[in-house]
Amino acid sequence: MDAAEFRRRGKEMVDYMANYLANIEQRPVYPDVKPGYLRSLIPTEAPLEPENYEDVIKDVERVIMPGVTHWHSPYFYAYFPTASSYPAMLADMLCGAIGGMGFTWASNPVITELEIVMLDWLGKMLKLPEHFIAGTHGQGGGVIQSTASEATLMSVLAARCKAIQQVQASNPGQSEAEILPKLVAYTSEQAHSSVERASLIGGVLMKKVPTDDNYAVGGGMFKKMLEEDKAAGLIPFYLCATLGTTPSCGFDHITELGPICNKENMWMHIDAAYAGSAFICPEFRPLLNGVEFADSFNFNPHKWLLTNFDCSTMWVKKRDDIIGVFKHSDQPFYLKHEHQESGLVTDYRNWQIPHGRRFRSLKLWFVFRMYGIQGLQAHIRKQVALAKEFESLVRADKRFEICAEVIMGLVCFRLKGSNQLTELLLKRITESREIHLVPCHLSGRFVLRFAICARTTDSRHIQQAWRHITQLTFEILQEPNH
Repeated sequence: MDAAEFRRRGKEMVDYMANYLANIEQRPVYPDVKPGYLRSLIPTEAPLEPENYEDVIKDVERVIMPGVTHWHSPYFYAYFPTASSYPAMLADMLCGAIGGMGFTWASNPVITELEIVMLDWLGKMLKLPEHFIAGTHGQGGGVIQSTASEATLMSVLAARCKAIQQVQASNPGQSEAEILPKLVAYTSEQAHSSVERASLIGGVLMKKVPTDDNYAVGGGMFKKMLEEDKAAGLIPFYLCATLGTTPSCGFDHITELGPICNKENMWMHIDAAYAGSAFICPEFRPLLNGVEFADSFNFNPHKWLLTNFDCSTMWVKKRDDIIGVFKHSDQPFYLKHEHQESGLVTDYRNWQIPHGRRFRSLKLWFVFRMYGIQGLQAHIRKQVALAKEFESLVRADKRFEICAEVIMGLVCFRLKGSNQLTELLLKRITESREIHLVPCHLSGRFVLRFAICARTTDSRHIQQAWRHITQLTFEILQEPNH
């Protein structure tokens, strides 16, 4: 494919993408395929000779689309949103064309420079404390990770490194191998599974803290666990607090947890993967109060801030703590450059797990400029209002109950009665392929999660989804066993 054909095919692809998104609600939101469906549709080996582009693009509808779960359908209400917008898509196209790797400042200066500034822009939108903003006299700054899972892992590794150094400073004879088994980390029993996985990769024990009636971790239970573990000879060193848990969108009490962590010299990381986007709205910003106690904070613009995956933003109070995990004095000659000791540049490879990195800040730059803060706030507020609309429909039907406070764009609900009844409803919903939901367990109950996800979701979609749910419910309750 030469430049002339690329120009023509590129325009055709943009048309295809625009038509796909414009008509997405006409497709069944959930695919009707069985595991292994694709293997019989394509050859068992790659072609020896080049094929025509027309044949490749024709197979998109035949091979690819039948297996797609349409996350951007207004009838997709599962998991949490995966953000999407036309400005972000255009920026991703340009990112692919530039195709640079930003592992050092010298490898591609603009990838580093724009990322620093965009994280400052976003940090100021969130009204983060100044020590998180690179363009201040503070010692912190921001970085774009691929996912919140990676951000959590980096915080665990940084906290582990710092804790070992602190123990060795007061007990010079202790080896790392002696200290590691004594380190203990904590997180909510409602935390995302990636938090526990970070502890497994980091080789440290992680304990789950029980939550209150609002599925949030408070200071009392956390402090009790710390005292018991210290009495047993363990070394508490890390807490991952969650703002907007995956099951119920619960909010840990970071104004209680933060001072405890600071007093105990523990690292506090705040995972706000979904909810963090909403903190750009003044009415939701109080939920972030207590972030001043944190050592690191992370959320995903690729969930709710109209920025396509992958783009997970992370800030640290002291950048030397995170850089210290991977920075070595004897770095290869090919990674050295004349500005690295100037104090004016950042080599982001030392802030992350991978060595290479894409030009992800370009998406933020496009989105921030083309939506503006007010446009982004309007998007958040619209989706919260839609969740409240769905909540009101559920509350008005005596067959259902709301299972957790509706604060943002997630509604947790269930049919009154046995878990099996709600499980059957979900089974019928999934089989219908008209809307898509996923469940969770709250206080031993099987619960349906209804998350407002797609950028194009509107009130008519909410009303249609509710009509579908109630029709299936009516059919189930008419069956002899129910």
